[in-house]
Amino acid sequence: MDELKVELEVFEGPLELLLKLIEKNKVDIYDIPIALITKQYMEYLEAMEKADMEIMSEFIVMAATLLNIKSKLLLPREKNEAGEEIDPREELVKQLLEYKIYKYMSYELKDMRTDAARSMFREVPLPENLVNATPVVDYEKIIGKRTLDSLKKALDELIKRQEDSIDPIRSRFGKIEKEEVSLENKMEYIRKFCAGKHKFNFRDLMEGFKTKVELIVTFLCLLEFIKTGEVRVFQDSNGEILVTVEEAA
Repeated sequence: MDELKVELEVFEGPLELLLKLIEKNKVDIYDIPIALITKQYMEYLEAMEKADMEIMSEFIVMAATLLNIKSKLLLPREKNEAGEEIDPREELVKQLLEYKIYKYMSYELKDMRTDAARSMFREVPLPENLVNATPVVDYEKIIGKRTLDSLKKALDELIKRQEDSIDPIRSRFGKIEKEEVSLENKMEYIRKFCAGKHKFNFRDLMEGFKTKVELIVTFLCLLEFIKTGEVRVFQDSNGEILVTVEEAA
């Protein structure tokens, strides 16, 4: 068992070489015979010629680690806080086990890639409702990011003002009813508000609503009018959000 024929295989790193030596000697990875493995490891290094120095440095560092472990095994064992003896090989065993796990995982991934390359997929046509679906509207392109942000900020201020106007004491009492807000009614409300106007302030359109839901639904309806091109929104030099009504073609 002391003699090992050195074969100059190409190893990716020192950990792979150690695993190969452990496998060839058929020893327990949790009880590595450091003297034997170190001897065989050094024989491999001596047989390497004209190797890349950067790669060689990794093997030399591992050789130094093996020699350090070997020297510690000749000395009385150190003990941890629990009074148990510390095995100098413990850290090396952890590294070997981790490397072994990653190595086998790479094999699994390689097999999965090979199997995937052999697979053929049929192109599935999109359902008709998706093919004919209206693309999502990018309001930043229609309105402009700065104006859109200002529009949202104005809505948030109106919602906060509406919430602040609620009596925090009396609002806790009384019958709780579901708020019914009709989208069609709010669309009609905006149309009537726009009738006869060329330009108006966004806040004027949103004034007078008693609930947050009304504010939000009306705002969504306004966005729909912007999308269809019936109105345009811009911010003036004073920071006010103005709405202009487009004339029908």
